Amino acid sequence: MAGREIADDSSRRHFSGTSPEDDDRFRFRAIVYLRYYRIYIPQPPSEAANGAPCPITPPPTMSASSSSLTAAHSAQDYANAIDRSVPSFTAAQEPDEKSYFNTNLPPPELEEYSERTEQFVRHHYHHQRRVVLITSGGTTVPLENQTVRFIDNFSAGTRGATSAEYFLEAGYAVIFLHRQFSLLPYSRHYSHSTNCFLDFLSEAQPTDGYAKKSAVMAKGEYSDTMLSVLRKYNHAKRENLLLLLPFTTINSYLFLLRALAMKMEPMGSKALFYLAAAVSDFFIPRERMSEHKIQSGDFNETQLVDPAASGVGKKLIIDLDPVPKFLKRLVESWAPKGMIVSFKANSLGQLETDEGILLKKCRLALERYSHHLVIGNLLQTRKFEVVLVDSVDPQKQPRRLTLQRDEANGVKFATKQDMEIEEQIVTEVVRRHGARIWDVVATTGSLPE
Repeated sequence: MAGREIADDSSRRHFSGTSPEDDDRFRFRAIVYLRYYRIYIPQPPSEAANGAPCPITPPPTMSASSSSLTAAHSAQDYANAIDRSVPSFTAAQEPDEKSYFNTNLPPPELEEYSERTEQFVRHHYHHQRRVVLITSGGTTVPLENQTVRFIDNFSAGTRGATSAEYFLEAGYAVIFLHRQFSLLPYSRHYSHSTNCFLDFLSEAQPTDGYAKKSAVMAKGEYSDTMLSVLRKYNHAKRENLLLLLPFTTINSYLFLLRALAMKMEPMGSKALFYLAAAVSDFFIPRERMSEHKIQSGDFNETQLVDPAASGVGKKLIIDLDPVPKFLKRLVESWAPKGMIVSFKANSLGQLETDEGILLKKCRLALERYSHHLVIGNLLQTRKFEVVLVDSVDPQKQPRRLTLQRDEANGVKFATKQDMEIEEQIVTEVVRRHGARIWDVVATTGSLPE
């Protein structure tokens, strides 16, 4: 559960944790020292997300045939590695789906988003255009129904927002299911800039015979780039190619993913699911959640039979349940005809085994969930390097996509500043999606509608 945050009214405190197994139920326990607002969590075992060990990269002496993302990484890379240890969960089945969606409340926006998605899909179905559902950003886990504190995933939504632009350029219509206030297509170029957005603008002074009021304009050095971005955004908006649907909590995300996937059913094989969101591994079921803010002095004053938050003295113990792994349900029931792409991240931290831990995790995901493509990356090199493992032949050497990099003062950057690894990723995904569509044609003997 590392790489998470606990958020209070005015602050966020990082923590990392371990998830012990209790029969088939995994719990996460975070001990919060409220008096000093410190977080204490036992050190996690050296395992990576979904139960696999952390090491990714082989030592430089490995043979060229060994599976790896890079030949070597610096000692500093290893020192900065993040451990994302969680147990390996089985895929959710139909009873798990019914149990979850019958016991947790749907988000208030569910009906509205479903209707908007249905209209969006119908429009592009008639225009014979492919549609991709992109999930982006992190999900929160509220600790109370009237939420004050929550656990959060680290994700700015860069991969999803950037990929959305390239899918639009490739002719797709995009449903962008994103974390509220995370990066968005086109506005991402300025909304999270290290510079204040106002620094890109200047005031055009009125001239004789022109206007009595000043006007706002882009500064000369930024105007060409801003104009290009603006034109692309206006085109997507004018042609109804981009549907933005925000979410916040893990519960909202799961309800919306299921509903939107079912609304995409008419697209058949032309539907693509690009699951780039950082989804929480643990959550608090509704029946175990406190209604109001958890107070520091009344942990045990609750009517809940099995509260998720309880206290011993001044310590707060948070006890979380595993989030059902619904990817299998997406493949089998929600969108059986669509192509489904997931992402798998891992961190540097130990030496790589011969086959490559990241590749093992990608192959395990394909085996467990039976979808079509897993895109794997190291957290430290995610902007420059990814591997693609597909379900056709998971054991073959994976396709690697890499950006050429330079390094200055210890900082790695793309040789060309306008290059983004997402452009290569989307190009390859689009190619594979097209091939899959025609495979369906060959199998069924009918052209895609």
